[in-house]
Amino acid sequence: MLVALEKVAPLPLQAGFDNAGLQVGLTEARVSGALLCLDVTEAVVDEAVATGCNLIVSHHPLLFHPLRRISEEDYIGRCVIKAIKNDIAIISMHTNLDAAQGGVNFKIAERIGLVGVRFIGEEKEADGVKGSDGVMGVLPAAMDEEEFIMLLKERFNVDCVETNEPLRRQVSKVAICGGAGSFLLDEAIRRGADAFITGEMKYNTFFDHGGQILIAVLGHYQSEQFTTEIFRSILEEAGVKTVTTSVVTNPIRYI
Repeated sequence: MLVALEKVAPLPLQAGFDNAGLQVGLTEARVSGALLCLDVTEAVVDEAVATGCNLIVSHHPLLFHPLRRISEEDYIGRCVIKAIKNDIAIISMHTNLDAAQGGVNFKIAERIGLVGVRFIGEEKEADGVKGSDGVMGVLPAAMDEEEFIMLLKERFNVDCVETNEPLRRQVSKVAICGGAGSFLLDEAIRRGADAFITGEMKYNTFFDHGGQILIAVLGHYQSEQFTTEIFRSILEEAGVKTVTTSVVTNPIRYI
């Protein structure tokens, strides 16, 4: 299954800090079913067992850093132990899927109906697949900022969107970098985007952009929540039964 996923998002497209690809287990085993998720948690591994899936495909890698030991003292160790005991393999497609043509950023663009979507940021290519840091497209019709924010709330099912001071102008060109994408903000401004959508942004980054661009921060989990739809499309085309997790793995609560 790693082969099918890598055809869409080759591992060389991942960022240097990342650890996408096989996390736990064997890839040559016959796949009884694939559980699709953003994050691997103990509840997700339990769900894989309960649904008869011997493969978990996640967006965020379970193993970002080398393990000095595997024990039950943290959730990562507990997940690894539980997965091995139950013969469950874990594969993660992270920044390689963020970057790839048709990947996470394209999915976000699709959710809000952008047309003419193209890459922005540093472009690269691996195994014939092009990728980049982010994308930019155009709304079918320009809309007021308030209307645009309401569109984001509806399409991503969020109660609020973090923004800077409204510019009191219409939004047409929209730049996107899902997850932690604030590093692409200046590039979006240089490209003439009216709005920039990302998943999280540091407090200080909101400064010094008055009158330049509308910033719209959805939340990291919220910006990437439809990534499982990409997984499902790839794996079902490869003849694999898929189950989308029912576990909400967002660790942040909004009270």
